[in-house]
Amino acid sequence: MAKHIRLRSASRKGGFFKTLLLALVACGGLAVLVVAFLLFEFESPNLLLEKEIKYLGGRVELPLKVTDQKSGIRSIVITLKQGEKTEQLLEKTFPRQAWFKPAGPTTLSEKVIIDAQKAGIKEGQAELTISVRDFSLNGLFQGNETLKRLPVTMDTKPPKVTLVHAQRAVQNGGSGVALYTISEQPGRHGVMIDSTRFQGYPTGKKDTYICYFALPWDAKQPERMRVVAEDEAGNEASLALPTVFKKEPIKRDSITISEQFLQQKIPEFEQHYPEMKGTLVEKYLYVNNQIRNSNAQTIAQVCTNTDPQQLWSDRFLRMPGSGRAGYADQRTYLYNGTAIDTQTHLGVDIASLERAEIRAANRGKVIFANYLGIYGNMVIIDHCQGLASLYSHLSSIDTAVGTLVEKDQPIGRSGATGMAGGDHLHFSMLVQGIFVTPIQWWDQHWIDVNIKTALNAL
Repeated sequence: MAKHIRLRSASRKGGFFKTLLLALVACGGLAVLVVAFLLFEFESPNLLLEKEIKYLGGRVELPLKVTDQKSGIRSIVITLKQGEKTEQLLEKTFPRQAWFKPAGPTTLSEKVIIDAQKAGIKEGQAELTISVRDFSLNGLFQGNETLKRLPVTMDTKPPKVTLVHAQRAVQNGGSGVALYTISEQPGRHGVMIDSTRFQGYPTGKKDTYICYFALPWDAKQPERMRVVAEDEAGNEASLALPTVFKKEPIKRDSITISEQFLQQKIPEFEQHYPEMKGTLVEKYLYVNNQIRNSNAQTIAQVCTNTDPQQLWSDRFLRMPGSGRAGYADQRTYLYNGTAIDTQTHLGVDIASLERAEIRAANRGKVIFANYLGIYGNMVIIDHCQGLASLYSHLSSIDTAVGTLVEKDQPIGRSGATGMAGGDHLHFSMLVQGIFVTPIQWWDQHWIDVNIKTALNAL
């Protein structure tokens, strides 16, 4: 009987160890499956080309976006093949950073510059190949691959640019105009002043384009002024612009900041910028510097949203009233007789009646209608092709973003919002985001000589 009990006990122990072993094997198998699932995933990276490439020759920018949320991006390789000749244009690889989480970047946005001419590829047909691999161990440990093959045409001949008309002279703070033809459909074109590019726009006449350019109020003598044009293959043509630079004298002004002005204005700004700290003077300086700079960035960004077709015609209207301050006045701000700040006034102040009706200076589309720091209630109208007008310190705004307004159509009423001491209109003109003197655009003779006559001669 005792022997039988011992045999049964040994059997139970053997069963327990057998069950434990099977459980361990099952857990090990499950772990292997989990590891295999993580390391041998089968999902290929996603490749998005944000620009269609049909031609290569000069320097072409290829914006692409790659995503792989599982194992991460391992490599991007771009090659160009023509016949038996294959040239590698780009190879970008990433070292493994982990095993059981994404081992490389999960998202990558690149603007790849392709210079196929340096690769020695000749005129004619070729194939551009983009290969993206991830860190999966699938594919014999090479990773999942996404492959795009793009047929392209090699073109190494630049377009021909002919200057039709150029403004004779431009001053700091002034606007300029260039009219030109391009022998083929361009990819990018306009005027280059040193390293600053101004976009050109179609005139409606075949192969003929116009570009409005500008110099900031503090511009020095440019080293190079030229018309440039790139074709779709990236070949660039350049033509010197015979426009002469004329230096405008500096105008100076001073403004006294009173305690009453600060007590009146700072509460308005505190509503919009609660982060301000310190005394009334310190808050004023914060608005007149940091907020002013932020406002300038906002305006420049807003003015990039321009349409290619001209909406305006003839001279821009000037609001009736007396001029209180001019464009590019160098202002020194005095508090208790001491200079506390200096800024540049980038517009013309006009005053007439309190809450005077403000009208659109020319036909265009409203692209901003809101409160903006030192400008207070402000409206910006896009007249297209990079030309915009700005109306600020308004007591009320009577238009909305997206509205197509006609010349002389009411858009608001004058006021003293923002950094204004009294009721008036601050009016500005901008050319491709650069503040310029409005005087030229108010002058029909200037428009006739520099723009209208040349366009009518086409």
